[in-house]
Amino acid sequence: MNRFRASKFRHAEARVARREAWVGDIRAASPAASGNHIKANCRWIAFNTDSAGELLGIKAWALHFRRQGKLFKCTPFPLFRSDVLTDFDFSPFDEQLLATGSNDALVKVWRLLDSSRDLSSSPHVGLGPEEGPLHVLLFHPTADGILASAAQKTVKVWDVQQQQSLAELERHSDQVQGLAWKPDGSLLGTSCKVGCAGAWACLRAREQLAPSSLMGVIILILWAYLLPVFQMRERELRLWDTRRFSSPLASVTLDASPRALMPVFDPSTGLLILAGKLPLGYSSHFLQCSLSHPPFSISCPVNQCLMEAKSQGVAQVPKLTLDVMACEVLRVLQLTDCAIVPVTYSVPRKEFHQDLFPDCLGNVPATSAAAWWAGDSSQVGPSHRGHPWLPLRHLFPLQAASSLSSPTSSLTSPSSTVPSLSLTSGFVSSPSQRSLQSILGPSSSFRHIQGTVLHRSTHITNLRSLNLTTPGECDGFCANRQRIAVPLLSAGGQVAVLELCKPGRLPDTSGPTIQNGASVADLCWDPFDLQRLAIGGEDAAIRLWQVESGGLKETLVEPEVVLRGHTEKIYSIRFHPLANAILASSSYDMTVRIWDVRMGRQALEVEGHRDQIFSLAWSPDGRRIATVSKDGNTRVYEPRKASQPLQEGPGPEGSRGARVIWVCSGKYLLVSGFDSRGERRLSLHSADSLAAGPVVTSSLDASPSILIPFYDKDTGLLFLTGKGDTRMYIYEVIPEAPFFLECNSFLSSDPHKGFQFLPKTECDVREVEVARAVCLRQTSIEPVAFRVPRVKKEFFQDDLYPATDIWWEPALSAPAWLGGSDGQQRKLSLQPKDMTSVSEAPKSISSRKSTPSSTFLEEKSDEQKKEELLSAMVAKLGNRDDPLPQDSFEGVDEDEWVRCLPRVQAPFCTYSPWGKEGFCSQVGKHCGWMLRANTWKALLGMVCHTPSGELVYKGLAESDR
Repeated sequence: MNRFRASKFRHAEARVARREAWVGDIRAASPAASGNHIKANCRWIAFNTDSAGELLGIKAWALHFRRQGKLFKCTPFPLFRSDVLTDFDFSPFDEQLLATGSNDALVKVWRLLDSSRDLSSSPHVGLGPEEGPLHVLLFHPTADGILASAAQKTVKVWDVQQQQSLAELERHSDQVQGLAWKPDGSLLGTSCKVGCAGAWACLRAREQLAPSSLMGVIILILWAYLLPVFQMRERELRLWDTRRFSSPLASVTLDASPRALMPVFDPSTGLLILAGKLPLGYSSHFLQCSLSHPPFSISCPVNQCLMEAKSQGVAQVPKLTLDVMACEVLRVLQLTDCAIVPVTYSVPRKEFHQDLFPDCLGNVPATSAAAWWAGDSSQVGPSHRGHPWLPLRHLFPLQAASSLSSPTSSLTSPSSTVPSLSLTSGFVSSPSQRSLQSILGPSSSFRHIQGTVLHRSTHITNLRSLNLTTPGECDGFCANRQRIAVPLLSAGGQVAVLELCKPGRLPDTSGPTIQNGASVADLCWDPFDLQRLAIGGEDAAIRLWQVESGGLKETLVEPEVVLRGHTEKIYSIRFHPLANAILASSSYDMTVRIWDVRMGRQALEVEGHRDQIFSLAWSPDGRRIATVSKDGNTRVYEPRKASQPLQEGPGPEGSRGARVIWVCSGKYLLVSGFDSRGERRLSLHSADSLAAGPVVTSSLDASPSILIPFYDKDTGLLFLTGKGDTRMYIYEVIPEAPFFLECNSFLSSDPHKGFQFLPKTECDVREVEVARAVCLRQTSIEPVAFRVPRVKKEFFQDDLYPATDIWWEPALSAPAWLGGSDGQQRKLSLQPKDMTSVSEAPKSISSRKSTPSSTFLEEKSDEQKKEELLSAMVAKLGNRDDPLPQDSFEGVDEDEWVRCLPRVQAPFCTYSPWGKEGFCSQVGKHCGWMLRANTWKALLGMVCHTPSGELVYKGLAESDR
């Protein structure tokens, strides 16, 4: 009956993760080696890469878990080698221990500490050299610090702690291609080439401890044999018993392909993934192998998955990272040319099932290297997940790096005993004591924010001839608390100035404008002079215009000041956030110049860019300037001290544009750009260590327009939208992991052309409005209010409204700032005088009385239920003692009966239908006696035919005939 036994995993489905969950922006390499080129443990992902100066990319996996629907990836740090890497492996007992092999015939063991460490120095341990390039590395499954390596035809077993070789196996007849430890660690299996490369594979089992341990070894062999007729290779899976190599126990023929299959096997469930490299995609066969008891078998493929990207390698994720509540039984990582794609295999069940998740091996070694070599055969104990709903960071606490910081420190696991579950491991005594925040992660106080377009009476409509083709470095228009400046599609760079206090429909005729004299590249208002507008033109000049109070009365043709110095067209202009009359500009001449507007001259200049400058931004304290360039770098300058960058590090890829702003009080730089796949991406960089790369990155969606960021430094809210978008992403940025807390997005029915946010003082705090913006559309300008729903709106929400800057007053003058002084703006509370803070509001006690639960929970007998049902029916039908309607009718005397002979005889009584006039059709037709409707209704049922055919009915009074 074994042939009819069904697998409990037969309905498992392969699901490819969404693109947000991919680890993107990588450049994977596939050297000529037999390995899978990617390995993963509970904390790290290692993979081959061909990036400049890097041979192995390492990404943190422990922080790669779901937060608010997003998967944020940590920054990789490179591992430099002197030659091409061929294989690598993580220790099963120490998440920070990584062994690598390369063509230089050396085995190097590295200690991975954190993303801030530089791994370009010497490794912690070096083993070898071997007789040739290393092909395979594999750590021991039970003993700590035992490593097997294969180089050419030689296989060695190393003691990593003592840095010495324990054994060297007999030379093979050809190059060794694979290694496999028996689960109990007593045997080591090898596979090598015989004859022509890839035509046949043979197996050798090498005894390590005792001959008796050879009994009962079951090994899966993946190989390909040549079909001479069709001249193509058919991929086959075979199951062997090491006691008898004459014939396999079982075999399965899969498909025909010239490329080898990469196996991933889970011994606890018997699940096997066979991943192959195809020209157009990645094919994986999902099978179940019965290896626990005879008869041994290989089931037919349970599931097959075809993916769009060509695979360079595949790795299994540790079982402890699976989402068991979703019945996820296996997860693998596919390595492609530019991304790492998670693929999950789940069984469609609604709750946790113990039969799908047997105990897997733990991460505490059973014995030391010396004890294992002396004959200790202790086995690793099972690992229990504990609470399956705990996030990954609670299951896998980061190890302390204090004892592992020096290369001479021990490379073995921190302990050989099972640690106790304490607060250091992330477990607490009772799940009921854990708050929702600690389970699901932090959430934003603004997560329910809602964007609302204000009433049409506040709109400015009938806009005509808008210039919707401004450069990508420009926001499209600019606004302050009083007016809006919008470029027009007219010759000479015309700009319209509209007053926010004068909404309504604009006249059909053109009004007064600003004649800039050159096409507009960028424009912005002076934060300390609401009548001053700076316009950067494509003629490399910056013109400053003074707008009259109340708006333009006539067309302006003469600017107040003209700033000249750039040799190419202007890209961006930004006023200083604290100093009065200080302006920074970037140009295609790859320089950033700082101007003293009042004097009309250039004060400072910074250099160091090698290509177009996409964006620039002042730091909140006004000391530094950040830039992002087309050359793929992000830079930070202190212009008053040096013209060369103070910090420089990697930025977004590609030439489609980027934006940079300062967040978290100047601690981080947020860069909005594109990744290698053309998707819009956010990256967060530490302003003090740009060279280390981004702290966290997140890909949002695919769109041709750059995401323009707007940051509110009071609340930490980040608004992201692009020209032509219908959606605005909203996040709260915090200075610690996970850094981005997702909030509700703002959606609009029509694409907008741009957004500009107004100062915080324009918000209506009585309606809990935390931000206000103006939206530019094809023919109108619409105010948009962003509000947080609160119950006690009569109180001032002081948790949402910290003191804001008095933005209209400069902190210092231009000469003072240029002289080296720094200032800080004064603060202003937004709390109205007639409102009480919600933190000081009296706590109200609910006066509603609740019905005790015992009233609803007490049991009722069947008789009580029947009585209640009957009572309800009687109450609905009315009182049963009420008289019937016919009881009120009055009778007549016998002499009032009349006999008449109808013209048609009827043998028995029949009732005919009623006529429209209210008479019986029999009487009306044959007797011709017309009766009133109300009288006939009273005599209903009193008309009949006698046996002689006479129609008998009750006689009526004369007045009723």
